[in-house]
Amino acid sequence: MKKDIKNILLVYPEYLKTFWSFEYVMKILGRKAAYPPLGLLTISSMLPKHWNKKLIDTNTDKLNNSDIAWADFVFISGMIVQKESALKIIERVKQANKPVVAGGPLFATGKVGSPLVDHLFLGEAENTLSDFVKDIEQNTLKKVYQGADFPDISSTPVPDWKLINIFSYHSMCLQYSRGCPFNCEFCDVVILNGRISRTKTKDQIINELEALYNIGWRGELFFVDDNLIGNKYKLKKEVLPAIIQWQKTKRYPFIFNTQVSINLSDDEELMKLMVDAGFATIFVGIETPNEKSLEECSKYHNQNRDLIGSVKKLQSFGLEVQGGFIVGFDSDTPAIFQKQIDFIQKSGIVTAMVGLLTALPQTKLHKRLSDTNRIIKESSGDNTLHSTLNFIPKMESKTLFSGYKRILDTIYNPRDYNERIKTFIREFKPPKKKVFRIKIQKFQLRALFGSIWLLGIKNSGRKYFWWLLLWVSVKYPGLFPYAIGYSLAGLHLRSLTSR
Repeated sequence: MKKDIKNILLVYPEYLKTFWSFEYVMKILGRKAAYPPLGLLTISSMLPKHWNKKLIDTNTDKLNNSDIAWADFVFISGMIVQKESALKIIERVKQANKPVVAGGPLFATGKVGSPLVDHLFLGEAENTLSDFVKDIEQNTLKKVYQGADFPDISSTPVPDWKLINIFSYHSMCLQYSRGCPFNCEFCDVVILNGRISRTKTKDQIINELEALYNIGWRGELFFVDDNLIGNKYKLKKEVLPAIIQWQKTKRYPFIFNTQVSINLSDDEELMKLMVDAGFATIFVGIETPNEKSLEECSKYHNQNRDLIGSVKKLQSFGLEVQGGFIVGFDSDTPAIFQKQIDFIQKSGIVTAMVGLLTALPQTKLHKRLSDTNRIIKESSGDNTLHSTLNFIPKMESKTLFSGYKRILDTIYNPRDYNERIKTFIREFKPPKKKVFRIKIQKFQLRALFGSIWLLGIKNSGRKYFWWLLLWVSVKYPGLFPYAIGYSLAGLHLRSLTSR
């Protein structure tokens, strides 16, 4: 019996300008976007192998009417910051009378685009996508597909990398775990993925590394886990040792970055294993140096510790720390703005993402503010200066916005920003042995010459750039690439301070 073949178009919406978009820097590096749509690539691998599939990432390529006309079903996924683009795409698809299949964090509440979405996936697809495929074959398709539990991901397949041009992106992605053991009031991770860290097997991770290696990728690889160290035991005893051995065998083709909680600094064995495996950069949710605000948002694992000391310990083990910071908590007073500035400068966290508190749908914060009639509208997911508050803060709004802008104007101005780079370089202790043997690539040369032109010649703050390069060349020549990379990133970060 001949199998019925379907044409599946997977579409990824365009991002708004966000802290992590780095669109200006991507152009300098000759890349179109920072990261590929890992979720849609994984969904493609879960669909029948004999179906035809095409993926359009609107951050890198144009969605043509001919693409939509070709499709039997159009799959779309994304996050809240992609809402505007997603709705426009859905409207285009419906005008062409094609069925829309939607899922992912943007559609998790079932509210976004619901009237126009033909088939809605709530939650993760591992337990429900096979039902959708079966319903297509039996012509019994339903509006909503939702699993009863968080699925086991130990059989989730390798993403379908052949659907994209990997060299359009600055970094590739990989997921080891879903879920986070903590339950911060403002965070929606536990709503989307639960509090128990569900993990892939070490063999799955090695297979995914092999797949990326075999298609020719070398360089940065982002573990997208919300908290990579949610299950420390398995990470230390099984997964990291396997990655270390694989990296040695392949002569260290990848440099990893990921997201962790600050308590990583309490585990020296784990820090060493991560560095040996090739982890170079970690994003940590610091949020605030204000103890009352940490208690307010249930960030208990950040309380009663020397946060700057924890950051410096991570740096001393060879991990570059990126940090997330928030202003707008009920416990915040106008003094918080200078406290945040002082903390960021002293910590040497160069990539400091400072955002306004936002109440995401279904979070504990949203419920608390809704119960007291403080929600103004739903969040756009944008926590930058370009956003607007979606709730009534305790602090006067004008004071909050002006103080927030003062933080950004201070930490991103060339003088203070470059001083922070120097603070980081003083604290940072990279592995003594030369672990990474990645050859100089074209985009790295573009970064060097681009930074010299844009920062050393065209920029009004060029004196700070040249002083930084002179300083690092004399005192820490081995860390010269960090000075160049951070300097370029500063172009994007400073753009966030303008309205």
